[in-house]
Amino acid sequence: MADTMKLDGARELDFDREQVEQAYDRWAPIYDLVFGGVFEKGRKAAISATNKLGGRVLEVGVGTGISLPLYAPHVRVFGTDISEAMLGKAMRRVADQRLKNVEGLAVMDAEQLDFPDDSFDVVMAQYVVTAVPNPEVALDEFARVLRPGGELIILTRVSADDGMRRVIEQALQPVVRRLGFRTAEFGWSRYMRWLAGAQRMELVERRLIPPLGHFSLVRFRKQDLAAAA
Repeated sequence: MADTMKLDGARELDFDREQVEQAYDRWAPIYDLVFGGVFEKGRKAAISATNKLGGRVLEVGVGTGISLPLYAPHVRVFGTDISEAMLGKAMRRVADQRLKNVEGLAVMDAEQLDFPDDSFDVVMAQYVVTAVPNPEVALDEFARVLRPGGELIILTRVSADDGMRRVIEQALQPVVRRLGFRTAEFGWSRYMRWLAGAQRMELVERRLIPPLGHFSLVRFRKQDLAAAA
């Protein structure tokens, strides 16, 4: 596992695992109603990119399983989430819609994935990175369980590195933290610093995603050194 970087200028936020779990347990009954339409374009873009790659997919932060019916039948999916309440809804969705390509669902911490190295062809995480206590640890875990030649696909908020938007995002942070996510401290420079310290990871694509262009679809590839040789 790659060493987690301590980023210059990135302050630690009061954000812990229990707080995130409780927040998303509260969201579970209404999550699809509140966020289903808002994040639809991003969700479809992420699943489309995943379906083109195929193979075995890990969706971290699978939530209520709203993405699961969108995967192509040939794609094998395993979903994890920190919230038992969210995962319970995902399990019912799998059963009701008879999604045979879903290998399994499990409660799991994004920062401590219970899988061996090089287990998946694609690791996909939607709006997860800004909702975990230690984002770089989670990104390291995603890269660890990814097979050489595979892709890490994330949908993520990209906050401002400076200017008035950054001031506003920092002012909102104490409020939205109670909801289980962050508005600030996730400028593009932070992702690039992680990438600079990550082992064998390279940027493939960054694409702005609605709403408001504050979110991005980001694809990283794990280099296959054996194939290159």
